Amino acid sequence: MSTRNAASSSATPAPVASAPVAAGASPAAGGGTRGRRSLGPVGLVFAGGVSVQFGGALAVTLMPRAGALGVVTLRLLVAAVVLLVVCRPRLRGHSRTDWGTVVAFGITMGAMNGLFYEAVDRIPLGTAVTLEVLGPLALSVLASRRAINVLWAGLALAGVCLLGGGGFAGLDPVGVAFALAAGAMWATYILFSARTGRRFPQADGLALAMAVAAVLFLPLGIAESGTKLLDPVTVGLGAGVALLSSVLPYTLELLALRRLPASTFAILMSLEPAIAATAGFVVLNQALSATEAAAIAFVIAASMGAVRTQVGRGKAPKLEGN
Repeated sequence: MSTRNAASSSATPAPVASAPVAAGASPAAGGGTRGRRSLGPVGLVFAGGVSVQFGGALAVTLMPRAGALGVVTLRLLVAAVVLLVVCRPRLRGHSRTDWGTVVAFGITMGAMNGLFYEAVDRIPLGTAVTLEVLGPLALSVLASRRAINVLWAGLALAGVCLLGGGGFAGLDPVGVAFALAAGAMWATYILFSARTGRRFPQADGLALAMAVAAVLFLPLGIAESGTKLLDPVTVGLGAGVALLSSVLPYTLELLALRRLPASTFAILMSLEPAIAATAGFVVLNQALSATEAAAIAFVIAASMGAVRTQVGRGKAPKLEGN
């Protein structure tokens, strides 16, 4: 994912990371106004994280009924239908580059979902999210031009490692590989979501990309689950997963990325293991250990630091732009 309204159409990760918090905000605006605006997208990202992790916990309970690929198929199909009906995206008037971007976004979205659910089918939810978040953390370091963001990323990484118990020995290696691959797709998703948001109004690009992902994933879901996908209870639960894990969080994140640099967004994603652990406790009765609680404190501290840095950027003079 990655972009704001005022970003140039040929932006690369480096300019994305140096874009202002609220594109289009007047340089003469007061510091307080800038601070409030910078907190808005942060709240959107946090709300999206809560939604997607509780949706993930619900998906784990659905997997015995439909399988990992079946759950992903239901999630993408329902989300695509909802977004297409609500957004009613315009199909004409877009360039070949626009369509290439939205198709790449859809492919990335489908791959990220498929890899992640294959991971949670083999390893615990919290551990899978812990490994997956390494992708956005790596992006935050590579995209950022400020040394302080390396510190926040390092602190979040320490929390991620602590949440993993200091190591991941004894886990299913295939599940670990799926989770790490999902993390790489998550980082790619961050970049393409931003580019899509730049080229398409509102959530039109998201709706079209979700449709692309659903169409591409449908054969895989049918091959694994077959008629199980038609069971009313399974469809109902799948719809719940779609709303919690796709429609709501992706929309919130896309809107947030219009005003947040990719590096700051990626660091905020370090909250995901903590949210996943909470969702696991509430939905799946997975209790937190003292080590896991300490890890949550680390990732929250890193995210708070990222927010503070972002607010500071909003108050500082604009040194460069796209």
